[in-house]
Amino acid sequence: MSRMLRASAIMAAGTLVSRLTGFLRTAILASAIGTAILGDAYNVAYTIPFVLLDLLITGVLSSVVVPSIVKRQKQDPDGGAAYEQRLLTVAALGLTAVAIVAVVLARPLVLLYADKLPPEGVDAAVTMAQFILPQIAFFGVGAVAGAVLNARDRFAAPMWAPVLNNLVVIGVAAAYLLSDGPSDIDRVTQADLVLLGLGTTAGIVAQAIVLVVSLLRAGVKFRPRFDLRNAGLGEMARLGAGALAFTVINQVGFVITTNLAVGAGAAAAEEGVHGRGLTPYSYAFQLFQLPYGIIAVSVITALLPRLSRFVHDKDFASARQEFAGGIRTVSALIVPAGLLLMVLGPSVTVLIFGRGAVSVDQAIYIGNVLQVFGLALVPFSIFQLLLRVFYSFGDTRTPAVIAGANVVVNAAIGLTLYFTIPPDLVVMGLAGSFTVTYVLACVLTWVLASRRVGGLGGRAVASGLMRMYLAAIPAALVALAVLWGSVRITEVTVLSSLVVLVVGGGLAGGVYLVLAHRLGIQEVRSIIGMVTRRVGR
Repeated sequence: MSRMLRASAIMAAGTLVSRLTGFLRTAILASAIGTAILGDAYNVAYTIPFVLLDLLITGVLSSVVVPSIVKRQKQDPDGGAAYEQRLLTVAALGLTAVAIVAVVLARPLVLLYADKLPPEGVDAAVTMAQFILPQIAFFGVGAVAGAVLNARDRFAAPMWAPVLNNLVVIGVAAAYLLSDGPSDIDRVTQADLVLLGLGTTAGIVAQAIVLVVSLLRAGVKFRPRFDLRNAGLGEMARLGAGALAFTVINQVGFVITTNLAVGAGAAAAEEGVHGRGLTPYSYAFQLFQLPYGIIAVSVITALLPRLSRFVHDKDFASARQEFAGGIRTVSALIVPAGLLLMVLGPSVTVLIFGRGAVSVDQAIYIGNVLQVFGLALVPFSIFQLLLRVFYSFGDTRTPAVIAGANVVVNAAIGLTLYFTIPPDLVVMGLAGSFTVTYVLACVLTWVLASRRVGGLGGRAVASGLMRMYLAAIPAALVALAVLWGSVRITEVTVLSSLVVLVVGGGLAGGVYLVLAHRLGIQEVRSIIGMVTRRVGR
């Protein structure tokens, strides 16, 4: 547990800097291109490469590649070195080919996600996508390099490399602002779109270089290997089939959500209300993932290799203990974070986005969407942890079945809301359908995972969560009181939002820590103790 906590802390530090620079990047981009049609066009073009990567490789990294590398490290005479080289060779060649094909098919790919954009929005998205899609090759190779590093218990570089990516794109966005780049789709030029597209890809190239260099420094001597008969691709394909199905099903749901958000934004714009489409949903989801990315992803990444080793050795008691420690550590910080997002969401988004091409009203709307997402933070994080139980067994079929149920529920609720509520509220409704979906998915996945390992200690976890909420609810009420007092005194501005976050968030954090100590939440004590020891050094 202490080893996992230390590894998680290293990753959390990198992820924190990465996410913070990521939000600075998003804030500058939003100030430059806004949250209306041009913003939606950019977000569609930016999203497509990640969708393709999910379909081709990212979805199987954690579920198949890391456990397979761990297995080869134990079994192969060379410690899995040749296996790693074959993986990198296949990734480099395959993803380069995919990137070329994707550039050729940029328009059909854009129309798949955003056919409800006006023609000028589609054209802008296609142009940017043609310059952004080549990043598939670089991002994919970097992702495989990161998986190899994780399997060797080297977690720092994969978490810190995205910082360089963000800094590059921040520079590009700043250049766009300084050159008076327009936020109006009718005024944007070809040169503006090329700058946005190439600049986005340049960031991924820099990130991939950092990961490959880190891999070399870790002792992995990469050279192309084409003896693919020994690459274990057949086994990986068999194991990865379920992971691919899981990813495909999730992407079907994403296509539906994206089209509903884009359509709602276009319909709201026709009624004179702008900034109610895909971009607010995307920005709110990025902010929602901040606490998840810093806390849960760090624990998950450190957890999977160890969990895979325990399962491989059939040491299920240690696997259960490792999982229980992970879920307690995650929940100790995710619970208060979720409640604070529900209270302070608009203050966060006004501070980040409320300037330039984004009005305060549009920034508040992003915050309203974030508040709804806040409800999903705990079940979503626990769900992601539960999936690792199946992946450690090499089981990718069960997560695919669960994903199918998720898509059906999410799509049914989303479509119902799209046709029944005003267009300017649809994106908030989509966040609500996401929340309901993951609450149900968390319950179902817990039951199935518990059967797999002979129990997950549900009563103990429920007791721990109850104590965490008992500490977090008063803290959230303190933040709410500060917010209420602020809006009674002054209008919502960037400055007032900063004051609310500093005062309300600071007081809420202090209240939670005091109550957590009184209630004996050991995970909070461990985290505080580790931080104070590091500061003392």
